[in-house]
Amino acid sequence: MHNDSGQIKAKKNIDTLIELAVFGADHQMREEHLRIIREMALGQGIFPASIQGLYEAAGKGLYNGITVPAINIRGITYHVARAVFRAARKDRVSAFIFELARSEMGYTLQQPAEYAACILAAAIREEFQGPVFIQGDHFQVRRRMYREDPEAELNDIRDLIQQSVNAGFLNIDIDASTLVDLDKPGLEEQQAKNSQITAEMTRFIRDIEPEGTTVSVGGEIGEIGKGNSTVADLRAFTDGYLSQLGKDVKGISKISVQTGTSHGGVVLPDGSIATVSIDFNTLEELSKVAREEYGMGGAVQHGASTLPDEAFDMFPQVDTVEVHLATGFQNLIYDSPHFPKDLLGEIHKHLAAQYNKERKPEETEEQFLYKTRKKAFGDFKKELWHIPELELSEIMRELENRFSLIFHKLNVVNTVELINGYCL
Repeated sequence: MHNDSGQIKAKKNIDTLIELAVFGADHQMREEHLRIIREMALGQGIFPASIQGLYEAAGKGLYNGITVPAINIRGITYHVARAVFRAARKDRVSAFIFELARSEMGYTLQQPAEYAACILAAAIREEFQGPVFIQGDHFQVRRRMYREDPEAELNDIRDLIQQSVNAGFLNIDIDASTLVDLDKPGLEEQQAKNSQITAEMTRFIRDIEPEGTTVSVGGEIGEIGKGNSTVADLRAFTDGYLSQLGKDVKGISKISVQTGTSHGGVVLPDGSIATVSIDFNTLEELSKVAREEYGMGGAVQHGASTLPDEAFDMFPQVDTVEVHLATGFQNLIYDSPHFPKDLLGEIHKHLAAQYNKERKPEETEEQFLYKTRKKAFGDFKKELWHIPELELSEIMRELENRFSLIFHKLNVVNTVELINGYCL
């Protein structure tokens, strides 16, 4: 009995610690609580890790038929991460990634140190043990900012990489695909700037990564939502990238490609999501070339969370190395019958007033709200964290079931030994 009460106290303690780390009165208090959580995690055998070893093994053909889910958590991060870890523990899942994009850090008001602490605190709370993979998603070169001042934009990305690696993000996706120039005559010229900057950022990461750790770095060849990638695109980018990188520098472990999806899905006038057709043959071919010709883990699929359930079975079958999932989980939260109606009404009213300039003339109300509600994760950060416990636990139960389904469909159940074999 005494032991049970001690465990309950410890669990309540981590709830308090992470809340103070996120919402503490001043910067110093938040920093101190972030530090305490990191130390507690290490003391319990929970540590940020790089997935590099697993993807190198895929590149050598040592395993196949597994697709690693990369989960973007835009809000209520501690609670959502707890649901992920519960689903993971249930089926001995170790091959999964938590990630946050550069753009998401802005509108969700989550800096790398806070995000990593929320993940580690959730692992402590759910008694998870072992490596935890945290990833910087779409560390993207903003085309307009780059044109105005290239070095300032690249320095911003370097600062973000440094901050993220310090926080425990040991997996970084560089996205310079925004600089692909389709007006140039040849594929190599089109991809040249993308290759150059991805190589430059890879070298920077290698210079700052912790001793004894190889940060897993990803590249991207086609902007998500634009034209589908081809094998010729992949070769043009990778050959240019490797020539810029230098012989003794470890290169990218995976390559993000475009095969028919878009971030967040395509929302119809009634607020529902259009059915999307992914070109799985192209995805399979791109993964095969990435592995067999360049030793990478394979191709990465973005913008997949709003796909129909049956599509997820296909990713392991075509050896997709990783799949990125975000908006579907956001939708599950907002559209849950357990989401407080008064809070939802307040959010909708706020979005209509605050972001009215972003509304396009042809958009319906449903389309506008669907497009902008991701920003409420930052604007209503505290209110969402403090949704009443009964409603919040029901929303999290729905999410846990969703994570569990995805783990099964992507074939990452019983991956503890696989991860321990390649990533420790």
